Amino acid sequence: MKTLPTLTQPAAYRIRMVGRVRNGWADFMTGLREVISQDGDKSITELTGTVPDQPALFGLLCHIRDLGLPLLSVEFVETQKGE
Repeated sequence: MKTLPTLTQPAAYRIRMVGRVRNGWADFMTGLREVISQDGDKSITELTGTVPDQPALFGLLCHIRDLGLPLLSVEFVETQKGE
């Protein structure tokens, strides 16, 4: 059973969106692994990694929105042990 996230604890997430993050916009993705795949003629970007807390997660989601990338999913993966 996963330990549920809190507002202030680092946690790992998997975020999927339609499209690609363009060069120069990757600064907000520090520490996240980016994997690009294809679904027909559409690129799917998956970001996986740890964010410091829930406000940082929401900030990341705002950046994705500002880039105009449709969100497919946001999945909590795990709370970081020892934090």
